[in-house]
Amino acid sequence: MFDRITFDPQILGGGACIRGMRIPVSVIVKQIAHGASVEEILQGYPDLEREDIEDTAKYVAWLSS
Repeated sequence: MFDRITFDPQILGGGACIRGMRIPVSVIVKQIAHGASVEEILQGYPDLEREDIEDTAKYVAWLSS
């Protein structure tokens, strides 16, 4: 359903992360909540792509519904 959100028991204890990297979804969500722009997040995490952030937002919206 969310191609860029992965769950792997060997990475972050199976918690939601982005594309198998050790970047937890929660870290990106907190940055967005504190007002960081997509561009700021991408600067801080150069391995991320815009689509990663968009999928993260969709995933969190899905969780809350």
